[in-house]
Amino acid sequence: MANDSTQETTALPPAPVGRSLAHDAWRRLRANRAAMVSLGLLCLIAVVCVVGPWLTGWQLDEVDWAAFRAPPSWDSGHLAGTDANGRDLLTRTFYGGQVSLSVALVASIVALLVGVLYGAVAGFAGGRVDTLMMRFVDILYSLPFLFLVILMMVVFGRNILLIYVAIGAVEWLDMARIVRGQTLSLKRREFVEAAQALGVRSRDIILRHIIPNLLGPVMIYLTLTVPKVILLESFLSFLGLGVQEPLTSWGALISEGKDMMARAPWMLLVPSAFLTTTLFCLNFLGDGLRDALDPRSR
Repeated sequence: MANDSTQETTALPPAPVGRSLAHDAWRRLRANRAAMVSLGLLCLIAVVCVVGPWLTGWQLDEVDWAAFRAPPSWDSGHLAGTDANGRDLLTRTFYGGQVSLSVALVASIVALLVGVLYGAVAGFAGGRVDTLMMRFVDILYSLPFLFLVILMMVVFGRNILLIYVAIGAVEWLDMARIVRGQTLSLKRREFVEAAQALGVRSRDIILRHIIPNLLGPVMIYLTLTVPKVILLESFLSFLGLGVQEPLTSWGALISEGKDMMARAPWMLLVPSAFLTTTLFCLNFLGDGLRDALDPRSR
């Protein structure tokens, strides 16, 4: 009689699927209700600023000769009233949002890309390389921002693109200093020393070990950069060096509205409401990103 050998096989558990830092961060961010609501509001404001001017029925510089400083009214077609020149305030607020948000977006991207890489390389390299790179940052810091803008406009002429370049050329300096300080602390940690002992290249250490552990404070500072850039742009517009008529921005509208606060308060309240909502949303979103990008919570 042949012996039938039975071989029991046990099903192995499925291999764990690796999850990237971005996947884990998005999962934790979705669990933060305040951050997700803020992200939704920011997206809504951006979409409204883009498509809103086509829905109001008024052009940016179109004048309603029968309505100067008219209060908000559904019958007149000016849902947010008009300004001192009879132009629809809601339409101008939408166009102002396009300028303010685009300037903030470009400057933030420049600060993120240039500042993070520059600061991480300087902090990780140390020694003379760090000294030379940070002295270059100090030289740029010593140049007055207003002088830089005026010089660029004298050389290249007045153009809204110069606002993007001027603000972007300044905002990455703070980011570089913050990242450099964090990198000096991180490069002494055990996981970085272990990577160096294994012969990992410096470039890979910076990209795969240093920068991912910096994303938390970097994203926090990035959310603070946006309102700072908006205020810088409004300051330039107030001095006549920023956005020029008929273009406008939230900062320029608020500057106009403060002079009419007693007679036409809606000129101040409408753009201020958009700007304040944007700033609050950025604050809540920054808190959510800080928690989501913290490597210790993985």
